[in-house]
Amino acid sequence: MLLTIDTRDPRPIYQQVADGIKELLARRELTEGAALPPVRQLAADLGVNLNTIATAYRELQKDGLIFIRHGSGSVVASRKIAERTQNELLRPLRTALTELILAGLSPSKIISMVTHELGAVGKGK
Repeated sequence: MLLTIDTRDPRPIYQQVADGIKELLARRELTEGAALPPVRQLAADLGVNLNTIATAYRELQKDGLIFIRHGSGSVVASRKIAERTQNELLRPLRTALTELILAGLSPSKIISMVTHELGAVGKGK
């Protein structure tokens, strides 16, 4: 599992880890039933505190994306995210679009960026 931590990224490390795993799920590089690395192993691989990874895993479990089985590891859950309403799913997109507009980007540039990122995320399909 390829995850990286960017020390210049303003997001907390646990959020970078959770977002990285979400991206792997979106690309279908992690599928339903796949085992995630143990917390200690991933923490050592990334050079971060194991509580950071545990927090990321708890966030993913809260979102219904993984199951945590204490003592036997964490596995990818079924696609429960589809059960969320369209409005819930659009909320972070609206926030991101607002930030891009406030940064002064034109609608055509934003569409170009979104198209590029959608292509990057969808590569695993």
